[in-house]
Amino acid sequence: MPNKGLIAIVDDDSSVREGVTDLLNSMGFVTETFESAEAFLASSLLAITACLITDGRMSGMTGFELHHHLLASGRRIPTILITAFPEEADRARALHEGMFCYLPKPFNDGDLLECLRSAIASNQRGVH
Repeated sequence: MPNKGLIAIVDDDSSVREGVTDLLNSMGFVTETFESAEAFLASSLLAITACLITDGRMSGMTGFELHHHLLASGRRIPTILITAFPEEADRARALHEGMFCYLPKPFNDGDLLECLRSAIASNQRGVH
C-alpha cells in the first residue's frame, strides 16, 4: 500500500513503540515514535500525521485525552487506541468518541495492519 503521511506511535512503553515501529516499517510505512502525548503535541509532525496509534493509559495525558485535545484543536487524525487494560466500557467509549479502532494488548499484527490501512484510506477520502 503506498504511504501518504506519517504514522505516529505514542506509547510510554518503549518495547511497544519499538515493536509497532518494526512491524510498520517492515510493511513500508513511515513512522515516528513519541514516549508521551505531550511530546507528540509539541512536535512539528502533526500536520503530516496520517494516523495516530496511541496507548489508552499513559502517565500524563492519556490516549483519550490526546484524542480530545486533537479534536478540540481542529485536528481530525484517525486514531487507533491500544491498551493493556481492555474494558468493554472503554472500547464503547473510544468508538463512540470517534476513534477508529480499539485493540487490546497484545494485539494480532494483522488486526493492527487492517485497522491502519482502513484508517489511512478513510483519511484520504476525508472520512473521519
